[in-house]
Amino acid sequence: MSRLETERLQLRPLTVDDADFVLKLLNEPSFIEHIGDKQVRTREDARAFIELGPWASHAALGFGLECVELKANGEPIGVCGLLKRDILDEVDVGYAFLPEYWSSGYATEAVTAILRDARNRLGLTRIAALVNNSNSSSIRLLDKLGFSFAGMVSFHEDEPDARMYVRDL
Repeated sequence: MSRLETERLQLRPLTVDDADFVLKLLNEPSFIEHIGDKQVRTREDARAFIELGPWASHAALGFGLECVELKANGEPIGVCGLLKRDILDEVDVGYAFLPEYWSSGYATEAVTAILRDARNRLGLTRIAALVNNSNSSSIRLLDKLGFSFAGMVSFHEDEPDARMYVRDL
């Protein structure tokens, strides 16, 4: 995938050089609470996460999670991209940002760029999004971006259901 750009951001494929950033992001208490504990505890775990997740997805499907950076200084602030989960018929958009970058419009910019790419480059016509029932900020973002609540989805028996949203592109 080529880089995507917005007014303030650039989105690019994750590399193993992003391992320290991924380690930090995936261990943020808010990430664990709203997305889940990925059991990434070391730089080596983060590299494996990148290789087995985003890299493998890009190789197999042509899309995956991207590193979201500030254009001004190249600082990584989050991840955003498309995922294909076995439990869903649709491709879904996922995103996570370091807490210090919340409420600045970055998630809106990044998700909008990903949705545009999904339509223009990949030819997708419908996108889903999954969100933890208690993540009111993400629910508001999805509403703002034109997603509609479509029901509850269960990942695992021992985990609470997630809210599924959909949007036509």
